Amino acid sequence: MSGILEKTGDYRDLSSLDYRELKQISTELRDTILNVVSENGGHMASSLGAVEMIVALLRVFDPSRDKIIFDVGHQAYAYKILTGRKNRFDTLRRWGGISGFPDPKESSFDHFNGGHSSKSLSAALGFAKARDILNQKHSVVAVIGDGSLMNGLALEALNNAHEVDSPVIFVLNDNQMSINRRVGGMANHLAALSVSPAYKKFKNLVKYFCRKIPSGNRIESFLEKTKQKIKGFLLPANMFEEIGISYWGPFDGHNIREMERIFSLARYYEFPLLIHLLTQKGRGFKPAEESPVRFHGVPPRKKAPQSPSLSNPCWSLASASCIEELARKDSRVVCMTAAMKEGSKLNRFAEIYPDRFFDVGIAEGHLLTFAAGMACAGLIPVVSIYSTFLQRAMDQLVHDICMQNLPVILAIDRSGLVGEDGETHHGILDIPWCRPVPNLTLMAPRDIVDLRSMFNDALHAGTPCAIRLPRGTAPESISRNPGTLPAGWRSSERILEGTKWAVFAYGSTVPLAVQTFNDAWSQGAEPPSVYDLRFLKPLDEKTIMEALASNELIVVIEDVHTEGGIGEKISALANSKGFSCRVHSCGVPDEFIPHGSVKEQWEYCGLVSGEVMNLYHALPGKRTPGSGNCLPGTGGKPHQGTIPYTRGRSQG
Repeated sequence: MSGILEKTGDYRDLSSLDYRELKQISTELRDTILNVVSENGGHMASSLGAVEMIVALLRVFDPSRDKIIFDVGHQAYAYKILTGRKNRFDTLRRWGGISGFPDPKESSFDHFNGGHSSKSLSAALGFAKARDILNQKHSVVAVIGDGSLMNGLALEALNNAHEVDSPVIFVLNDNQMSINRRVGGMANHLAALSVSPAYKKFKNLVKYFCRKIPSGNRIESFLEKTKQKIKGFLLPANMFEEIGISYWGPFDGHNIREMERIFSLARYYEFPLLIHLLTQKGRGFKPAEESPVRFHGVPPRKKAPQSPSLSNPCWSLASASCIEELARKDSRVVCMTAAMKEGSKLNRFAEIYPDRFFDVGIAEGHLLTFAAGMACAGLIPVVSIYSTFLQRAMDQLVHDICMQNLPVILAIDRSGLVGEDGETHHGILDIPWCRPVPNLTLMAPRDIVDLRSMFNDALHAGTPCAIRLPRGTAPESISRNPGTLPAGWRSSERILEGTKWAVFAYGSTVPLAVQTFNDAWSQGAEPPSVYDLRFLKPLDEKTIMEALASNELIVVIEDVHTEGGIGEKISALANSKGFSCRVHSCGVPDEFIPHGSVKEQWEYCGLVSGEVMNLYHALPGKRTPGSGNCLPGTGGKPHQGTIPYTRGRSQG
């Protein structure tokens, strides 16, 4: 960080800079974002494209008084730097550092949490109406991207703006992208607006502002001289005007002088207003300009990169391969996602089966009901959706898919603790929310062998199925004898045999259970039996009750909240059947887990072998070291057929 930015305290110093200096500080902001995000990971292209817009906003509005609300927050890095977090920006997305998203707990300048898309307009309407009721005087500005505008929640807010009838400013940051290229009718409408500026009611607009603004004669003279540039203020009838929202634009979202004038006028406007800005995603960094999808989000720099020839595919890629295999087997299989084609590695599927692939944009609720309609009509939809985004469509999962018992397969990507994206993106609520839903079968594979088996079985199940996929590298095989097949449909599996205590795990927690087994041997303690639950709804109660009957302690390791998790269910089962063994859950506590590496998050939650072993050591009358049983052929040594536990070292 150097130059003008280094000498700038915060946004208040922007007012003393001329436009040449503002151009320079914009370049320095981009350099800072590029350097930090290249090292720490984060959302690069969107934030690079929003720099001048943020500078212009902070020249006109005072975030200590005015409410500037960012949708999602992918575009807000420059805002963080200019609102008191410049000296901590190098901690972005690191444990104990600043968040990659707006967070009111982090700064008083962050007025609303910004992790999921499309809510800024609704929040802004709430802020605006509260201001009016409380007789306060400040501006309310919501910044939303064109991809987010297509979501149902944003459209609901637009529809309600006329009824709320409070002055509010919606800034549309239009870079023609969401994560992938935006899709749908709204995309076409915005494209038409962006290339068809027209002159309308210019003189009325001039008279209106001249009555409202001090030195109105001077402003009127300026507007008259530049009326050709102001022709973009109001377009002929468009969607926004038809529903009672004034539309100004489109304007150059990289021209600070022009945006500053527009924002200054908007402050005095007394009705809901949408300002349309055209920006370039990845601006100022040629690789991101040429490939904005690739540079939408980048991973942290790896200290010791693994050789590609030695690495396994990530879970997303392994899942996409399984979906392709299903499509080859059955022509009824279709695949769909909500603006996550890249993230869920579905590019190849889309190329091979273009007529059987559907990207609905940021519209998760529509996605699931769209799939339900297809299933009703005889197809077998596979819905690839991040766990955190499935939260936005739980009503559709319950009413439209499960209540009708339709053969829809959900590939729930990024389940569990996901790392640097933090509390807004963790996938730790899908199990507590999905398990109570009738008709739904919920699975968690521990390796690719199991993943293939579960997809194949789900294809023939004829009922709703969900397969949880963690973030990270997918091991080919964990604790399997060569040539053996996975356990059957809705069956769990004991993969290691121990004495007197047992560990139940599933999906990403199985390697930790295996590590606990090995650590017990190395410490001379009794090793636990290790069970892979595999099916989380319904549970394999027969196998579980056998373990409850033969062990003094059951430890359930899970990567979701223990409140509502599998441990609660097993504990209730033990109590209802009168078993005397202790049941303890190791999982995510009842709090929102901060951003950081997955390894740091697991350690914070106690998801480490030592914490599991402590539960064993607390047993009264525990067995003497070295007295445990060993697997046939192990010679009293730790099990050798395991994959070392490497949580947090790889990414999907």
